[in-house]
Amino acid sequence: MESTRQFNIKIHGNDYQVDIKKVDEGNAVVEVNGTQYEVQFERVRKVSKTPTLVRKPVYHSEEDRPKSTSAPAESKAKGVKSPLPGVILELKVGTGQKVKAGQLLLVMEAMKMENNIVAPSDGTVTALKVAKGDNVMEGDLLVEIGD
Repeated sequence: MESTRQFNIKIHGNDYQVDIKKVDEGNAVVEVNGTQYEVQFERVRKVSKTPTLVRKPVYHSEEDRPKSTSAPAESKAKGVKSPLPGVILELKVGTGQKVKAGQLLLVMEAMKMENNIVAPSDGTVTALKVAKGDNVMEGDLLVEIGD
């Protein structure tokens, strides 16, 4: 890159007139007070502080979506998770109790409304992960149902 840039600089009280004559990849021709020098420099790249957004790919059909290569380890218990943040008002089942799909498991209050949490399938309650009065977040495990 051909260019002429002139600077007047002062180092330790001494004045210098610097003309940058030519700059290429890692090399430059510089004239300081009338004397020409060839200098080498290392270009330092500035790292952007702006985060890079990484988005998941968009698939227009299920055929486009890559197939998983291995099946996850299968668990006998099915977890019932909280659909939104709230407080547990009532437990309608106990550990070891048999339940049918759609049966009421517990009642929780969320956004000033009572929400019924029902069993997704037939089975036996293997674990209650909450108690009356517990605060839960969206996605928290509430009940485990086994076969």
